[in-house]
Amino acid sequence: MSFGTAIATSFRKYADFTGTASRSEFWWFNLLLVLVSLALSTLWAPLGGVFFFVTVVPYLAAGVRRLRDASLAWGLIFIGLVPVLGTIVMIVLWVQPTAEEAPAV
Repeated sequence: MSFGTAIATSFRKYADFTGTASRSEFWWFNLLLVLVSLALSTLWAPLGGVFFFVTVVPYLAAGVRRLRDASLAWGLIFIGLVPVLGTIVMIVLWVQPTAEEAPAV
């Protein structure tokens, strides 16, 4: 998935916690959020804070969809609340490959 397609898909599914998100969709969206957040924070710190609050829902939605794509429980997103270790664990979970579909019997 290309950068533009990934961003458009992520914002189109702003608060959609169902379905799946490919690795490329999720990581391109994260890259955009980090770069824009850094740029806005260097211009004016409160602007970076506003951007964070505007994008927290699509970020969580993309994270939950990414977990579902790897056939993991969506509730694992709460591990991210644990300082430092939670971030590391979430990165490991988000880089997991797309789960294989079960063969038809």
